[in-house]
This record gives sequence, C-alpha cells and structure tokens, in this order.
Amino acid sequence: MASLMQSRWFPLVALIVIVLALAGLAELAPAVMQRRITQGLINLVAVVGLYVFVGNSGVLSFGNVAFMAIGAYVSALLTMPAAAKGVFLPDLPAFLVRAEWPAIAGALAGGLAAAIVALVTGFPLMRLSGISASIATFAVLVVFYVVIGNWSSVTGGQNSLMGLPIYVGLWTAAGWAVIAIAVAFLHQESRSGLLLRASREDEVAAAASGVRLVAHRLFAFVVSAFLSGISGVLLVHFLGTARVETFYLDLTFLIIAMLVIGGMHSLTGAVLGAIVITLLAELLRQAEVGVTIGATRLAAPLGFGDAILALLMLIIILFRPNGIAGGREIALPKTQPQTRT
Repeated sequence: MASLMQSRWFPLVALIVIVLALAGLAELAPAVMQRRITQGLINLVAVVGLYVFVGNSGVLSFGNVAFMAIGAYVSALLTMPAAAKGVFLPDLPAFLVRAEWPAIAGALAGGLAAAIVALVTGFPLMRLSGISASIATFAVLVVFYVVIGNWSSVTGGQNSLMGLPIYVGLWTAAGWAVIAIAVAFLHQESRSGLLLRASREDEVAAAASGVRLVAHRLFAFVVSAFLSGISGVLLVHFLGTARVETFYLDLTFLIIAMLVIGGMHSLTGAVLGAIVITLLAELLRQAEVGVTIGATRLAAPLGFGDAILALLMLIIILFRPNGIAGGREIALPKTQPQTRT
C-alpha cells in the first residue's frame, strides 16, 4: 500500500523537484539568464493553468490569456500607488484610487476575478464541444482584449500602466509554479478530473453513464482561469508595467505551443513543454544576437526563433502527436524481477 501511494504521488514530487532544481541552477547564472528563467516559470504557471482545462477536457481553449489580462489589471489597480494612478488613470473611480492592497492580497484578488469571469462566461460555453467551443473561447479573448484596450478610464486603454510594484523574482515565480503544479495534480487526481477525462475519451459514453459533463468542464474552466489569472499577476509585477498588447495572440500561441509540444494530456507534458521551450527560446535568442569570430559576426536573421518554434511544433504534431511526454506522467523506473536459476 505504501509503495502504491508513493507511485501515485511520485509525479507531483518529481515535477516540484524539477522546478526547484531549475530555480536553484538559475541562481548560479548571470542576471539576464535569471530573468529569462523567471519569465519561463511565469509561463509555466500559465501553461499548467491551461492544462487543467484543455488536458482534462480535450477542448482547446484560446481564452486563457484573457483571464491572464483580467488578473493582471485587477492586481495592478489594487496595488498601484495612488500617485501613479493619479498620473496614468486620472479618471479612475475614487474607491480604486484609494486602494493600495498588499501584494499577496492583490494577486489572490486577480486570480479570483479571473475565476468569477470564467464562471459567468463558461456557464453557456461549456455546453459546446469541439471546434465550436474553441472558437467561442477565442471570441472571449477578442472581447476582453477590445474591452480592456478601450476602457481608458479604468485600464488606461492602449497606454501602458507604469509604476506597478515589482515583487516577482526567481523564487516568487518558482513558489507559484509549485502551487500551480500541486493544484493541477490534485484536480486531475480528483473524482471530477477522472470523470472529465472519461468524457474526453468518449463524450457520448460518458454522458450515457451519468457524467455531468457541463458541471465538470465548468469546474475545470474556473480552476484553469484562476491559475491563468495568477500568471497574469506575476507577469505584470515582474515587468513593472501592464499593457493590453501583452495579452493577445503572441502570448496565446506561445502558451498553446508549450502545451502541445510538451503533451497536452499530462501534467508532466505541460511542465516539460514550458521548460523546454523556455530554454530553446533562449538559445534561439542568442543565435539571433550572434557571436563574433575574429572580424566576422555570425547571427541568425530576425524571426529565426519564431520559425524554429513553429517548425518544432509542426514536427511534434506530425511525428509525436502526444508530445514530448507522450501523454504519460513521469514515473518511477520499473525494476525487473530477478529470475532464479
């Protein structure tokens, strides 16, 4: 029984160890590399949040970056100093001008706001399946992008919000990554997660067996939105600014690419995808910057990194459709039984 429990919880422990080891190694790296790893860990939170819904339901969502934006702007409005609000948001309602919440309270409020929006929007959307559901989530992304980009009195519209408290560093991002992994693991091991995966494999059979498909999808959608909202909070308090263009198509496709390349049907795949793409993107960035050999400077053309990532995603889809992890969780190596002679 003990060995069974150890085997069941091994993926959670192993993934947490991998994240903490990555953060520990980053401590030894130059400051630029530390910032890259920190941003990679923030993206990891976003990818794990996306996995909670997409990986368990099988429905591809394009709307999670909208929840990142909601979490980011809610936290920004609650934690910005009043002086900065007076400069960048002169028409902000008085109760928001006076609000200066602590960092953790602002982060949780951002995640909770994203979860509430997901609950409201997800109630009708979770009745859809397949491409219809995916298009509907893309519509959610577009709607919130337009709203945030034009609500000038509250969000600043197309202008950047500056002066945000910068409190997200390497270990803050790593801590939230560990929390996100734990939440995603507990969800997938729960009864709701199991029933949701059953509907992913055969929606008709699951419904005929009494699985409340809409309820389980909605629950996963809300949990996914909360983690996405937290990742948006981490991003703006890492950069120190919030800008609506940050939360649109580029970030959407980056997070989806991380999940697809790692493997969308396992938490291990989500974590590995985020880590592998972060490290690969840094190598490609260095290739675009180039190196100098004697009097000659060798550098890849601009856009080389994006092209390589797109090509890698295509290769994964064609030759390994279940991603790097193969749709499986990391597991203890099996020992071969000894044979007696």
